[in-house]
Amino acid sequence: MNLNRRALAFCESLVDQAAELRVGISRAGGSRIIDLGIEARGGLEAGRRMAEIALAGYGEVSFVPHTLTGGPGVMVRTDAPLEACMASQYAGWEVKGTKYFAMGSGPMRAVAAREELFEHLGYREVAGHVVGLLETDKLPPAEVCHDIAQKCGVADQGVTLLVAPTHSQAGTVQVVARSVETAMHKLHELGFDLSRVESGWGIAPLPPVAADTLAGIGRTNDAILYGGHVVLYVRGDQASIDAVGPKTPSSASSDHGRPFKEIFAAYDHDFYKIDKQLFSPAVVELVNLDTGITRRYGEFARYVLESSFAG
Repeated sequence: MNLNRRALAFCESLVDQAAELRVGISRAGGSRIIDLGIEARGGLEAGRRMAEIALAGYGEVSFVPHTLTGGPGVMVRTDAPLEACMASQYAGWEVKGTKYFAMGSGPMRAVAAREELFEHLGYREVAGHVVGLLETDKLPPAEVCHDIAQKCGVADQGVTLLVAPTHSQAGTVQVVARSVETAMHKLHELGFDLSRVESGWGIAPLPPVAADTLAGIGRTNDAILYGGHVVLYVRGDQASIDAVGPKTPSSASSDHGRPFKEIFAAYDHDFYKIDKQLFSPAVVELVNLDTGITRRYGEFARYVLESSFAG
């Protein structure tokens, strides 16, 4: 398994169809920038492909009806949840530059391996070309691309970055496609051995595209926190599953029940001050492939979604 090599192949397919997908291709200091919603228009399909690249091509993303809202939902499934969701999709890299900030995700993280998380995953990659995603409303300058290249040990020309703001069609889709990833990360925070997770399936409602970044962050988080449903297929002893299960959904947090925009403001718009117990889907099912026992935890909160999505 090589996350960056596979993601790069998906990028080439996207570039080949850039015009019909309404994405822009440019260079910054030699690095390739794929714009899916900042200066380019992007769209739903661009967002779906961006989400699959975030998973390094080891998961499938599709649009389906969401029964809770009656509108579209974003469904994701993967048989490599540890690698696809945690070593690639998780937005664990704070990308910074002069007056520049973005949340970084994608398989480039597995090459840089700058996060403590990789010590627990036991996964690291060497690659000549890395692929990353930046959640941002500004195109990255050359200095930022160069910094990423250095931290990954590649030439500037060996970096491909996909960029989109949260308040764009593509950006909204790729964030909402993180339902399985949030459940996996929650289990990690609870000390559960992620190597026991064989497969993951998730769905969350696709909110209306917001007018600005803060509203976009609020709606996309609410989609997962209050409307997300994830099923994880695990192995091993049932007692350990029963021990973490009730703590897994977002309702385990005391902040649960308010729109994320309100919660975010209450913590000075600092993700790292918010209770970590909040970041998980509304409903999580844990299916034990060894015992055949299924446990379901959490609850949906339609009233929060209606308030959030209405504006």
